[in-house]
Amino acid sequence: MATLLHIDSSVFSTDASSSRAVTDAFRRTWQEQHPEGTVIHRDLASHPVPHISAHAHTAGFSDPATHTPEQAAAFAERVKLIEELESADAVLIGAPMYNLTIPSTLKAWLDNVVLMGRTAGDVQSVKGTPVTVVASRGGAYGPGTPREGYEYVQNYLSAVLADFLGTDLDFIVPELTMAPANPQMSDLVPLFEASRERALGEAATKAKQLAEKLAA
Repeated sequence: MATLLHIDSSVFSTDASSSRAVTDAFRRTWQEQHPEGTVIHRDLASHPVPHISAHAHTAGFSDPATHTPEQAAAFAERVKLIEELESADAVLIGAPMYNLTIPSTLKAWLDNVVLMGRTAGDVQSVKGTPVTVVASRGGAYGPGTPREGYEYVQNYLSAVLADFLGTDLDFIVPELTMAPANPQMSDLVPLFEASRERALGEAATKAKQLAEKLAA
């Protein structure tokens, strides 16, 4: 049966997080389609992976036979994360926008799994793997909006996940998530609610379609 690697990075609980609410909807639909399948859930907020260290970084560019004990230990942790990614039939990532870009915990995970010569570069061990990213954001940063030029979540993740790793990347984008909490955005609450409902619907639809595709 298919394996879904589910990664969340929001610092908030599902009740308070738009990205978690949408990834949860995707995951629940996926599990309905794959009741005997496997879901690996990594919560990077509660269990962050190590930020890349000098030992982990240099070990990725050298022969394992030459690794120092420190390099070997650090690289082993990277390999665990890489193998987990490689074993997934599909990947789901919650990526809220914090200060215009992704949470540092998600960046740390990416720094660990991007390895030239294995997952990236001439060899792309996860090439073609379907990856769905829930890119929630407090305001509006889409094409034609005043803040379009400040969108560094989808642009960055497209470069890393699609260009570097060669995955089959798709986005779900709930936006204006700060409207209910920010009095200055009160007029935008109906647009936020519509965006949220649309994202939840997309999550269920895309999860079902992907599950059916993998089962075919």
